[in-house]
Amino acid sequence: GTGMGLLAAVRDRVAAVHRGSALPERLRLYDGWAARYEQDVAALEYRAPHLAAASLAFAFPAPRAEARLLDVACGTGLVARELHRRGFRCLHGVDGSAGMLERARSTGLYQELRLCVLGTEPLPTPAEHYDAVTVVGALGEGQVPSTVLPELLRVTKPGGFLCLTTRSNPSNLRYKAELEAALGQLERSGAWQKLLAQEVEYWERATTEEEESTRGTGYISGVVYIYQKCPVPHLEEG
Repeated sequence: GTGMGLLAAVRDRVAAVHRGSALPERLRLYDGWAARYEQDVAALEYRAPHLAAASLAFAFPAPRAEARLLDVACGTGLVARELHRRGFRCLHGVDGSAGMLERARSTGLYQELRLCVLGTEPLPTPAEHYDAVTVVGALGEGQVPSTVLPELLRVTKPGGFLCLTTRSNPSNLRYKAELEAALGQLERSGAWQKLLAQEVEYWERATTEEEESTRGTGYISGVVYIYQKCPVPHLEEG
């Protein structure tokens, strides 16, 4: 059926950007993918933006409208749409692809959008600037390195939240182990505390045979992590 044809085409586009080509080439592929990106991830039933925004909203204290959020590797704005639905209004985004940022700009959901290639340059943001920082879908093999965590922490206010996701499919397990080691190290050093690490079985449809979930469901699993930067402000006694 047409469904399988579409998935095969999507599979090729996903494989191209994940193939571990050199960074400039990969960003060029993202630029070219921008126009079809939302259609493709819909075909994959990609649930990470929804799951991440729901988790962050659950952890986040009210009110949300004034809170300043940074959407890192914002892509076309899928995460912004989900955050906006949950009452977050002050959204800034950064991405390494100008083509993706153009799409994000057209949503009208961001107050500010900046080009930034995470992992090779610092975030274009002062320290302790954001109430929350999200990195949804970009922490993975051949994408954003786990060495960016201190930079994410730098721009987060004390007591602010970080919402991160990664995939649990076989080809990303080495990266996931590295990421979790880095997350744990920062927790032990007192930089942040873990509020949530939620494994989600139906994260998105698998696009390759070796990515197939162990249970043969045709889906790969993923994780949402929520951390809170220390020191966490104490609630006033009242």
